[in-house]
Amino acid sequence: MGGIINGAIAVGFALITGGAALAGARGAPRDELPHPARWALAGRGLGTASTSLLLGGTVYTAYTYIAVPGLMFGTGGLALYSLVYTMLLSPLIMVLLPRLRDIAARHGLITGADYVRARHGSQPLALAVALTGILATMPYLALQVVGMTAVLRSMGIAPTSLAGGAALALLFALFALVTHPGGLRACARMSVVKALLIGAMVAVLVTLAVTELGPPGRVFALADHRIATDGLTIGVPPQGFTAYATLALGSALAQLMYPQVLLVSLASRSGNTLRAATNFLPAWSLSLGLSAFLGVAALASGGHTPSGHAELAVPMLVRTLAPDWLAGVLFGALAVGGLLPAVVMAMSMAMLLVRNVYSEYLNPTATPKHEVRVARGASLAIMAGAVAFALLLQPQDTINLHLLGGIWILQTLPAVALSLFTQWFHQRALFIGWAAGMVLGTALAGLHGFSSVVDLGIGPFHAPVYVAMAALAVNLVTAAVLTPLLGPLGVPRGHDSIAGGAAWERRGSKYAFVVE
Repeated sequence: MGGIINGAIAVGFALITGGAALAGARGAPRDELPHPARWALAGRGLGTASTSLLLGGTVYTAYTYIAVPGLMFGTGGLALYSLVYTMLLSPLIMVLLPRLRDIAARHGLITGADYVRARHGSQPLALAVALTGILATMPYLALQVVGMTAVLRSMGIAPTSLAGGAALALLFALFALVTHPGGLRACARMSVVKALLIGAMVAVLVTLAVTELGPPGRVFALADHRIATDGLTIGVPPQGFTAYATLALGSALAQLMYPQVLLVSLASRSGNTLRAATNFLPAWSLSLGLSAFLGVAALASGGHTPSGHAELAVPMLVRTLAPDWLAGVLFGALAVGGLLPAVVMAMSMAMLLVRNVYSEYLNPTATPKHEVRVARGASLAIMAGAVAFALLLQPQDTINLHLLGGIWILQTLPAVALSLFTQWFHQRALFIGWAAGMVLGTALAGLHGFSSVVDLGIGPFHAPVYVAMAALAVNLVTAAVLTPLLGPLGVPRGHDSIAGGAAWERRGSKYAFVVE
């Protein structure tokens, strides 16, 4: 009976989100011609509030609100690195993304790979950035589906059952409803719903934990007693400082390079609008910090999760503390909250696929209207692939691939972020550095059992380091060493169309760099 009640309430929340999606779809002007910049970037017209809610709703995924308490439940203080990295996001965004946004708007660029193509004049490097973005984001998208299936299991509904399939089909239908007519404008409307639902969910759960288990001091005391009684090994060892620091910094830098974050940033009305919107991101970090407390409360409650599934700590806590009707509301909020980042991720991957693969190599004569039509279909196919990906693989396999995705996406940082401030690097050196970082990072992660941290050192000096940061270091060193060598060897530099005062505009049926 409890599962039926939970499922019915979750469906109600899905219908509410569908109404918000419809409202967003009607937000596009009727006389507006289809264009990638209008569908995927909302005409570059998002204001401060819309940018802030959409950026926060995309970065702080519903899975994050499950994974962070789960990590706190399973490993203790190491989970707090996620709070450090989200706090680092605000200054990093202010330094990098407004500059990128203004350049993109001035030169008609829509994706990060568009920018790389214009800045470095290198099709291979732009293709590498585009394919890396797609490859790295796919497991991230699948994690959102994994989060939804975890919620279904917590309601007693198997994702592969008829009811589970119907629930996922409903979410998929809502996804199609959002992406097809409204694009990013509809996502901006949905971001308001997500912010309200996630904020209310965290507040209610923290209130329940304090009411049922006692004040925070007692909750921590109960958790300590549970750790001592059950012989759990959690916490951050003293020698883990470098792991903690490199995880936080590397995760923040990687988050900036994900195509969904770039998409939302480029959609803001101006660089100043994006800076103003970024000032509100710490409020999301505060809610994430409160959710980390839920991991401690899950320990204090005495509950258990299946071995290797600490991410189920929050659903377990919901079942322990909340009555059936309220549990359905909370589970529904989690499921609906996962829809927004999934939509934006799929849209961003679709734009990379269409702009930087399809139109560049397969159909150079594609019109803007055709690009939008292909992108809409591609986004649906990507979402369907993510659902199949998440259902066919074990959750741990999806998490392992997401770890690799973080390693891979960070290797695009030199080509994208560093070139905002210097044009010193040679495009061939950046490409070889990217390849070296991809190979080394993948190999290190695979050889160490897909651990995010590996012990590296020279001679007697050893320290645990985030794999992605080690790979990025090799990437940067390779590019820095090769850049001064390629010129004397006669390897020409690519044409910097941005510094040359050119814009990527359509002339006839093709895109071309046109000097202004």
